[in-house]
Amino acid sequence: MTTTQDAVTAAERCTPEYRRNPHAVYARLREAAPVCPMRPPHGNETYLITRYEDARAALADPRLSKDMYGAMDAYRSIFGDSSVALDDNMLNSDPPKHTRLRKLVSSAFTPRRVEALRPQIEGVVRTLIDDCPAREPFDLLPVFAFPLPIIVICDLLGVPPLDRERMQHLSTTVAQTGFSEEAKRAQQQAELDLHAFFTDLVRTKRENPGDDLMSALTSVWDNDGGLSEHELVSTAFLLMFAGHKTTAYLLGNAVHHLLSHPAQLRAVQENPELVGQAVEEVLRYDGSVESSTFRYATEDVEYSGTRIPKGSLVQIALSSANRDPLKFDRPDEFDVTRKGAQNAHLGFGHGSHYCLGAPLARVETEAAITGLFGRFPRMTLADPAAEPRWLEVPFPAFRGLEELKVVLDPK
Repeated sequence: MTTTQDAVTAAERCTPEYRRNPHAVYARLREAAPVCPMRPPHGNETYLITRYEDARAALADPRLSKDMYGAMDAYRSIFGDSSVALDDNMLNSDPPKHTRLRKLVSSAFTPRRVEALRPQIEGVVRTLIDDCPAREPFDLLPVFAFPLPIIVICDLLGVPPLDRERMQHLSTTVAQTGFSEEAKRAQQQAELDLHAFFTDLVRTKRENPGDDLMSALTSVWDNDGGLSEHELVSTAFLLMFAGHKTTAYLLGNAVHHLLSHPAQLRAVQENPELVGQAVEEVLRYDGSVESSTFRYATEDVEYSGTRIPKGSLVQIALSSANRDPLKFDRPDEFDVTRKGAQNAHLGFGHGSHYCLGAPLARVETEAAITGLFGRFPRMTLADPAAEPRWLEVPFPAFRGLEELKVVLDPK
């Protein structure tokens, strides 16, 4: 039997071993310390929630605030002052502000609107596949998985094509920053550059509006004050960042696990109607968002018999909740035929902060799987025996691969 102290110690270490398989640690935590106090590098008292029912309740608990200004001292100690300019958006706010900000952009991400984009997304998939080498090993992430969502979200926002690569580079710097002084300086500079870029983009859209989301949001700000300039710039950054980063890692995880589970891949190839279920299973089994962004307790709260003191930070381990055996049968098995209650995952969160871009991420991932395996049904991992290299980041927020070497059409 694992002791609570063993579980806590394991959770505090973001070692390469932990990153390769956090699920073993989460299994211990669910059993021994389902609400686990941590001592992370930023020094703020933090609790990690790991069981499904607790996680689902916490994601919708109004006592766990997302308003960064309410926990500003802790926020600054983790992210620094430069982050504040980009984080005044719906992700870091509570109602009524969250409701107002989300309503202004939600119409662009309805399932019906996104489904209408499917032909365009499928066209991007085909173009990217055309540029991939067929017979030699290559890393699918920089050539396909990252370009696809960055092209789609930049087109949606009205970001010029020549700026796509720069946006990807700057957002990667922000996402993978560490706690060293050098890493913090790089993060701060990237955030300043992103703020300057989106400030200029807002100015451009105001002077020369087009048929894109940023022009529409700028019009809302100009006409009725529904969005301040600060909120507009921050919202643009959020949509760009969240609109490609998590989807890119999700694409990589999906291809990796399908290639690593040949029987599951064959089931999808023999029955294309399973593609949607396969995407949902990837989201449950190894989704690209490992933990929720920070919340903080506005009062003492209790989960699974553990008191979380007022003012503490809270993270919710979505990857752990999605493998909770109290919720899912055979949680550690990858099964693309799961459906209904057996795939009621929290990969996109729950409650009022449920991922706004979920419909777009689903369509992009479905189009990518269909396009890749339809064009190259014999696609394989370049070295099936090699240990996959997973991201090593200071906050286990993203779950994705460092590289994904494949051969599309092996000899």
